[in-house]
Formats: sequence, structure tokens, C-alpha cells
Amino acid sequence: MNLSAEARAVLESSMRMNKVSDAERQQIELVIDSMPEDRVLLYKNVVSNPIGDLPRYDIHIRLQHMLTFVTFLTLAFTGLPIAFLDHFWATPLNNFVGGVDVSRIIHRTLASVMVFSMVYHVVYLFWLVLRDIIGGRFILQRTLIPTFKDVRDFKDDMLYHAGKRDQRPEMDKFMYKQKIHYFAAAFGNLVMIISGSSFLFPEFWATILPAGYASYFQEMMRLSHPHEALLALLVIAFWHWYNVHLAPGRFPMQWTFLTGKITREHQIEEHFLEYLRNLVEIKSEREYLLDMEDARELSGVYEDKFIDEKMTESKSES
Repeated sequence: MNLSAEARAVLESSMRMNKVSDAERQQIELVIDSMPEDRVLLYKNVVSNPIGDLPRYDIHIRLQHMLTFVTFLTLAFTGLPIAFLDHFWATPLNNFVGGVDVSRIIHRTLASVMVFSMVYHVVYLFWLVLRDIIGGRFILQRTLIPTFKDVRDFKDDMLYHAGKRDQRPEMDKFMYKQKIHYFAAAFGNLVMIISGSSFLFPEFWATILPAGYASYFQEMMRLSHPHEALLALLVIAFWHWYNVHLAPGRFPMQWTFLTGKITREHQIEEHFLEYLRNLVEIKSEREYLLDMEDARELSGVYEDKFIDEKMTESKSES
């Protein structure tokens, strides 16, 4: 495979950062050379364990996700019936947990847990960044911070889905859709915390807001809290769950949020630059890929295809 300039830069940076030996460099280059030019051939022929093959999230990220996931659903289950108390469907849900007063207690308790999970997440991310900077292993492209490349990836991915490109763009550990969803969820959680705190601590907000604006702020928060929750619930149900679990190639469920591992096929298809880093960091993955390409006779697929195309062109010219 002839790597693009961007992919080659990622590979060289990873080899330099991991201080690979000359022997390892030769093996890595051999693996790259043996890969077919068409990445579709590659990710369609690898063997993938549905539970996951390659590392993606550590235990802390999985715990934070689980806390947010469980508290979000239970907050929606207890909060929406409180906000829409006069609707016919709200009374049975409130009665299910013991009445609206019990719903309020459960809701506020779970809200505290959700705030804790957010603080835990932010502090942990700052610690990771600080650790990597001190250790000389910080890579901006490996984070969720948006870059100009995400704009190019979005354009190229749309061209691919429209049939204008043969392959998807070479995306990094987090692709543009994941970054959009992450920051949308972060903004939504921030709105929920601010609006929810305005109900519990109205005096605090009255003291820090300009005189005469506190009542307007309270009214805005009263409207935004349930409607933001409803919007978030719809986004989770129809966008996040579809893309993560129900889309072709992911159905019936992707196990990454439990195991912290991503399937080999998924990473090659949507996170190819991260896969190159894994080839550098994981010796067993290099050995597997060489064995697979040899067994499936993939190493010469592109060359044969190229020769056939050239022969066809020469015949047509003659």
C-alpha cells in the first residue's frame, strides 16, 4: 500500500514516539507494503471478534460512560413526568415510583450522580493530557478536539456516500460524527446542570444576575430544562444508538462501551490512522495481518488488478 502523505506522517511519528528498533521498522514497512491499496479489501477480509480486537477506551472512560448512560435514562424517566405533570401519561409513571414526591427525590439524587460523573470525566481528561504532555506522548489528532481535518473528512465522506469516491477518508481515532455528538452532549449536559441548579438554588442565581433579570432567567431555565432533556432523549434514541449499535456492520450491538475494545474491521474502515498506530504499538497485530494477507492472497490483489487495467487500456489504444 502506498500511504498518503498524512498517513505516512502518522506512521513515522508513531514509530519515532515508540522508539521502534530497526528490525521492528522493517517488519512494519513489510506489513504496510503487503497491504492492498483498496482498504475495503482489507477490512472486509480481516477476522473481527464482535466483542472487540483492539484497545480503545480504558476502564475510567467506560465507568464514566456507564454512569452518564444510566443516570441520563433514569433522569429522563423520572424528570419528564414531573415537568409534564398534567399530561395523561405522566401520572402512571409517577405512581410507578411511589408518587411525584418520590420522583423528585430520585431525580435530584441521580442528578448529583450525573454531575459527579461529569466532573470525574473532565478531571480525568485533564490528567490524561497532562500525563501525555509530560511524557512527550501527547497527540492532538488522537483527541476529541476538532481540527480542520474533520471538515475535510466530512466533505470526503459525503462524496464517498454519494458514490464520488472509491474509499472513505483516512480518519483518526475519533471521526467527525463522534466529535459533533460529544460536544453536543457536553453542551446539553451543561444546559441541564445550569437549569436544574436554578430550581434548587434560585437565591444563588438571583445574587449573581443583574437586578431585574433573575425572573427572566428562571423562566428561560424552566422552559429549557424539560425540552433539552426531550431533545437529548430523541438524539440518543435516533442518532447515537443507530450509529453505534444499529447501523449495518454494528448491529445488533457494539461492545466497545463494555469491553473498551473496537473490532478490527471497524477501526480499519473508520479510524485507519489509529490502526496504523496500533500496527506500530502492537506486535501481535502486525503478525496477524501478515498471516491473514498471506492466507487470503491479498498482497498481490492490487498489483494484478493494476496489470489487468493497464492491459485493457493498451488493447483499447491499439
